[in-house]
Amino acid sequence: MGGNNTKKSAVRSVKKFFLLSFLCVLPLCLLSEWLRGFPAAIHFSTFSNNCRSRNVTILLWYWPFNRPYSLQGDVCWNLYRIAHCRLVDQRSLFSSADVVVFHNKELIMGRQKLPLDLPRPQGQRWAWMSLEAPAYSGNLGRYANVFNMTITYRKDADITVPYGELLLKEAKGQLLEDVSVNKESLACWVVSNYRSQHKRSQVYKELNATVPVEVYGRWTKKPLPSSALLRTISRCYFYLAFENSVAREYITEKLWRNAYQGGAVPVVLGPPLSDYKAVAPPNSFIHVDEFASVNELGKYLQQLAQDKKRYTEYFTWTQKWKVKLYTDWRERLCKICLQYNTLPQQKVYSDLNAWVNANNT
Repeated sequence: MGGNNTKKSAVRSVKKFFLLSFLCVLPLCLLSEWLRGFPAAIHFSTFSNNCRSRNVTILLWYWPFNRPYSLQGDVCWNLYRIAHCRLVDQRSLFSSADVVVFHNKELIMGRQKLPLDLPRPQGQRWAWMSLEAPAYSGNLGRYANVFNMTITYRKDADITVPYGELLLKEAKGQLLEDVSVNKESLACWVVSNYRSQHKRSQVYKELNATVPVEVYGRWTKKPLPSSALLRTISRCYFYLAFENSVAREYITEKLWRNAYQGGAVPVVLGPPLSDYKAVAPPNSFIHVDEFASVNELGKYLQQLAQDKKRYTEYFTWTQKWKVKLYTDWRERLCKICLQYNTLPQQKVYSDLNAWVNANNT
């Protein structure tokens, strides 16, 4: 009897031994496997093209128009919820920057120069940025094989930064009221840089001979402060959203802010009708090219202003859409980080001038 108890006790001891051994060894094995995979995990999270755990450093070489913005704190995250994006303007950080951005206006004016004398870190990308039409881009022939990235308003740019765009409203807007209330002028135009050779100037002269156009801006010595701009435009049935240059996809704040946010129907002149249709709501604007003559356009504006129902239809888009303006250079620069890992690493613009001027109308 005593022998059996001894045997049972021994068996229990052996079981306990193996159980304790197993419980001790298992964590060690798991830890070993975890440690074995740890370097690979670090490598993946740090260097994988598809991973966003590493900060991308964007260095702006010179602030556009010498108007700096604050870069205190995590600007891209705090303002635009773009993570792992470090925006700096200290040139001393050149050697550690992933992307260096050069604004074309300062290049062509000689206010900034490319740091060609500095050793360029391997993998660093140089970005050419401009929101101007090609006619105002200057001599780009000297920048062959220099830039790896373009930042401009065109859709085929590496980073597209439009002047504005449409966003869906969270809730459907209220029914349209009488949008013709408080309208005092048939058409208005705000212009400071008037050049008689511009197509917009020629169209304005012909249109003004048919219908009255109220003109504001430095050209007529009737400047509008920004605080009065939209309020003044809201009293006009139509706003002449005439671009200073006719170029593909070149659609500026004249449409997005002045006309749409000002509450006037835009009469547009710039890129082809198809470019406007690609970004603007249907039946929200009137393109000069839709008419056989400027005289016909003038007659149409007069008739439309007298027809409340048809005029109001030009605002039905506001029930579903709202306009977002892009005015902060920091937001444009932060957008680089959203696409940084998906852009080709070895891309070089061998003929930047040809790319900028491609398919211009």
